[in-house]
Amino acid sequence: MTAAGGDPVRITATLVIPPGELRFRFGPSGGPGGQHANRSSTRVELRFDVAGSPSLGPRQRARLLERFGPEVRVVVDDERSQTRNRALAVERFAARMSAALRVERPRRPTAPGRSAQERRLAEKRHRSERKRERRSPPDDG
Repeated sequence: MTAAGGDPVRITATLVIPPGELRFRFGPSGGPGGQHANRSSTRVELRFDVAGSPSLGPRQRARLLERFGPEVRVVVDDERSQTRNRALAVERFAARMSAALRVERPRRPTAPGRSAQERRLAEKRHRSERKRERRSPPDDG
C-alpha cells in the first residue's frame, strides 16, 4: 500500500520525499494485548526504494546505498493506534535518512598550545610539592 495523500517528508534542507515514494504495510502487532491486539492491524512497516527514487541526487543515492542497501525499512509497533505508529515510522525514517546523509568533517589533530602545556607542568610541580610535604622526614640514626 502506498502513502496516499500524506504530507511530503522533509529530510534535509534540499531533500524532500513525496508521499507517493513511501510504501506502507500494516499488520497485527505481536505480543500480549487480548482481543484488541489480535484484531487490529496497528503494526506499521514503512519501505522506501533508495535505488529507484527520483527524489535523490546521485551523491545522496550513493551514500544511502552504501549505508542501507537498495531499500530503507522502518517497522513500528509501539503504540495501540495505527495512526500514531504511522507518524512514528515517518519520524524515524526522516531521522535515519538525515543521519545517513550527514557528512562528518574529518578531525584534524591539533597540538596543545604553549599556555596549556605550561599550566599542565605547573600543576604537576604543585602536585609533586604537595606530596613531598606529606612525607615523613627521613630517620637519621
